[in-house]
Amino acid sequence: MPRPRKSLISLDETPFYHCVSRCVRRAFLCGKDNVSGKSFEHRKQWVENRLLLLAKVFAIDICAYAVMSNHTHVVLCVDKSSAKSWSTEEVLRRWHKLHKGTYLTRQYIDVEERRKLSKTQIEGVISIANIYRRRLYDISWFMRLLNEHIARKANKEDDCTGRFWEGRFKSQALLDDAAVIACMAYVDLNPLRTGKVKTPESAGHTSIKRRIRAAKNNQQPRQLLPFIGYTQQSSGKGLPYRLDDYLRLIDVTGRQYTVDKPGTIPANCEPILRRTGLDHVNWTDLVDNIENHFSSNISLAIAKKKLTA
Repeated sequence: MPRPRKSLISLDETPFYHCVSRCVRRAFLCGKDNVSGKSFEHRKQWVENRLLLLAKVFAIDICAYAVMSNHTHVVLCVDKSSAKSWSTEEVLRRWHKLHKGTYLTRQYIDVEERRKLSKTQIEGVISIANIYRRRLYDISWFMRLLNEHIARKANKEDDCTGRFWEGRFKSQALLDDAAVIACMAYVDLNPLRTGKVKTPESAGHTSIKRRIRAAKNNQQPRQLLPFIGYTQQSSGKGLPYRLDDYLRLIDVTGRQYTVDKPGTIPANCEPILRRTGLDHVNWTDLVDNIENHFSSNISLAIAKKKLTA
């Protein structure tokens, strides 16, 4: 029996989560229908566009994502403190990018109209805004607004009604740095693992392609949570690793899939693994089995126990 969502997502334990959504129509969610020959590849862009839009609105950052032919993966980081710091006006402006809100919330956004509101009405708007604020750092709301939007568009295109996704999304709590970096690699390498592409940079509609493209210009994509390095002096929020270390690790791991010859990770990839303690586990086995070996929680301690059992 599935566990309640509130028991799977606890921001007191971790802000990082791996979320997976699978489609009922597995054969051609975003791929090609072998019966009719019709291609649905354009839907991958729908998913990617919506995902990146939600990241701009919510206090939730994207660490990694991959839009596959019949399912989607996304690694998210909730930034609750940012949401708590937003003014009432900021909360309403963000929410109104996705929903109309109420008559009073729309009136509040207009400075001239706001002056016409009574004290009681303003208190009501603030109360509503606090509800919106909580939603804007809620992963369930994030995934709901992603999946419902795609389902409506796909059903309209197919001229049909009914369920598009396989019920609620699956989530895994990433309890430490080791879990985060391993799960990001799992998501970024998903297209290679399934044999869809030969190199990470050729995998369309993925975070790794976006990161590699930006790295060629010595930049990082604004739409994704950045890598900020190892030093304590690193400013801003982000992943506490060097981008070049992560890209090197992804490249080496990806090559093992394409040549079908798993091996040890070279010495030049060890820094990022040592920092997380993952140099003491079978890295390839861990990345291969994020979904198979783990249920709702992933951590270095759990990984060591699972992989040595």
